[in-house]
Amino acid sequence: MAEQENAGNWRLSQLITAAEKFTFADGRADINEARALIGLVHPFASSDPDLAGFEKLLTAIAEDGVVTGAESADLAAAIARLRDKYRASDAVYDARTLGLAKMGVLGVQHMFAMFGATILVPILTGLSPSATLLWAGLGTLLFHLVTQRLVPAFLGSSFAYLAGYFALAGMAGGANFADCDKHAMLQYACLGVAASTLLYFIVAGFVKACGVKTVMKFFPPVVTGPIIVGIGLVLAPVAVNSCGTCWPVALVAIVTVLAFSIFARGMFKIIPILMGVVCSYVVAVLLGKAGGCAAIDYSAVANAAWIGLPVKMSDTVFPLLAHPDWGRIASAVLIVFPLAFATIMEHVGDVSAISSTVKRNFFERPGLHRTMLGDGLATLLASLFGAPANTTYGENTGVLSLSKVYDPRVIRIAACLAILLSFCPKFSAFIGTIPAATIGGVSFILYGMISAVGVRNLVESQVDLGKSRNMLIAALILVLTLGITFSKGGALAFAVGSVKISLSGLAVGALMGIVLNAILPGKDFAFSETAPTIKDADRFGGPKPE
Repeated sequence: MAEQENAGNWRLSQLITAAEKFTFADGRADINEARALIGLVHPFASSDPDLAGFEKLLTAIAEDGVVTGAESADLAAAIARLRDKYRASDAVYDARTLGLAKMGVLGVQHMFAMFGATILVPILTGLSPSATLLWAGLGTLLFHLVTQRLVPAFLGSSFAYLAGYFALAGMAGGANFADCDKHAMLQYACLGVAASTLLYFIVAGFVKACGVKTVMKFFPPVVTGPIIVGIGLVLAPVAVNSCGTCWPVALVAIVTVLAFSIFARGMFKIIPILMGVVCSYVVAVLLGKAGGCAAIDYSAVANAAWIGLPVKMSDTVFPLLAHPDWGRIASAVLIVFPLAFATIMEHVGDVSAISSTVKRNFFERPGLHRTMLGDGLATLLASLFGAPANTTYGENTGVLSLSKVYDPRVIRIAACLAILLSFCPKFSAFIGTIPAATIGGVSFILYGMISAVGVRNLVESQVDLGKSRNMLIAALILVLTLGITFSKGGALAFAVGSVKISLSGLAVGALMGIVLNAILPGKDFAFSETAPTIKDADRFGGPKPE
């Protein structure tokens, strides 16, 4: 029943969008447009007398395209009734009707939902938590500006780029990065992320010029699915090593995340990562006092100021650009760039989920090209200033589903709160006290879920791995990704003239998959603009309508 209701909500969204765009000026209407609208009305006509009358009226108009004066008035009235009936639901599209106090509480709730996952990325990578919060907030506001303030999306830290950060961190002290420490490698990783946003802008341009379907045929599930699987598998050893610092604390984090994901209700079901961090942190404090694991050092928290700037120039990429080493820059870009293919598909999925949840087709208005451009610009600025890449957040889509308040103004309140919190260095220092075992326990599940999302991408898209073409593409992506990553060298190194370049396994695997899919015959994937097909649609917007 829930699946049918979600599918109906999505179709209702398409119907309302099409009805509001239907034009019948000067006594005429487009026959093809009328027939398309009939197809959207028909599934609802048998159970709704108003829509049955609407369908009958459209059928008469579709015969010759002529709209009489009476029919014009009836059409306007039918569309108005449809819009009013839709707005009479329990959904809230203008939060100002709730009052400023409730809007503030809803904004805090959205910040709380994104907090755990957004902060986890700087904890895992060593980036600044303060800069992360600042650019999550600013990036969200920029996204809303680019998307005409229509899309209720919050932009938080992207996990898809973790493989790039860790790949470059592992190359510190190597042949091409002999004099680089972890801090310098993070700067190179951020520069690589910034360069990878070029792909967002290219794809957004092609979407605007050629349409979504034309562009997405180059990124079918048979390519993006194995890439996402590879991202999770490459990260798995990092999680296990962190867990090994204190397995009891790590196990508490794992069990807590599992328990809240499966058994919790309401808001707590959306924040299992945050609850895993909180519960395992408490256990770590108790075990530290009892001598069961290393005690937590709070000296940095005590010495930190309450108010300070969230961004340090030494953490940005600009010092690298002052005296550029083009070989190292090229290596960083080539290692990180392919990850943007996965994040673009993640973005398409999230826009589908948000559209399905709030019953608005954001592929059409403001358009996927605008949402992708906003995401790319937010990621570009965040990475230049030493913060993680941004992405639209499923956690906040879950809050939309629970609260039924779909006003983007509430999201912007959450963004402003994140910005305010970023100016507290003491908070950033406290985040730095979270034990490695806690991080490892949460990552243990998180990295596995990344791979599971890739598998689900293949399953839900019904990729036929019985076809040799699809099997070979998936196989080569996985073998190259894992084989090169865990080989003795850890990367594919070569020189172009005097410039030394290193490619990670994930970069080679992703590029191979994209090229093979483009040149091999037998493509069997067609992208749909009107159906959610992605990672969190079943949680936040319902499965793809049949």
